[in-house]
Amino acid sequence: MSEIIVNGEVYRKATNPITEYSIIRTYSAGVHFGKVVKREGKEVELVDARRIWYWEGAASLSQMAVDGVSKPSKCKFSVTVPKIVLTEAIEIIPCTEKATKCILAVPEWKA
Repeated sequence: MSEIIVNGEVYRKATNPITEYSIIRTYSAGVHFGKVVKREGKEVELVDARRIWYWEGAASLSQMAVDGVSKPSKCKFSVTVPKIVLTEAIEIIPCTEKATKCILAVPEWKA
């Protein structure tokens, strides 16, 4: 982190919010996929987010974040919500471009 001190005051360079798609695993609200726009401690705000209810075709969330899923028709990913705030995030895994395209292409699961 770059910082300078002027007259005894510490100034830190502002960082841009994360805007890439990520998979977020939470303590009690499950797994979500979306663009992280804000993070403070365990609280993460996502936009264009989907809940990852069930998946096939990836051995783990880590593989899903790298490769996507190989069986998209068997996956249960919710409808996209414009915004969600997750209060107990315990893992944030940035997705590759390949995985992002794959996850976005999974049909919405709804009743």
